Amino acid sequence: MKKHLKRMVFMAILGIAAAFSSSSASAQVYVNVRPVFAAPHNRPPAPSRNHVWIDEDWVMRGGRYVSVGGHWAAPPHPGYIYVPGRWAHERRGDYWIAGRWKRR
Repeated sequence: MKKHLKRMVFMAILGIAAAFSSSSASAQVYVNVRPVFAAPHNRPPAPSRNHVWIDEDWVMRGGRYVSVGGHWAAPPHPGYIYVPGRWAHERRGDYWIAGRWKRR
């Protein structure tokens, strides 16, 4: 009986986590005026030869886009390359498509 109860609790938690992750991933925020990226004046040296400079990148914080660009990042796995984020436009306005790592 305990084993069955533990399994039910685990499945309930898994279902709740899946519901929250899928609903937040599908949200899209549109803007009429794109925010301005303030590029850093001095790019620090790369921590290693493997690191990639990520220039413009945006995330939603407090209902608005905030710049998180201007940093070095290491690929998550050997052979991955960084595809920069970009602004896209549709009838409702502009929205940010986040940069991502992809297999070469």
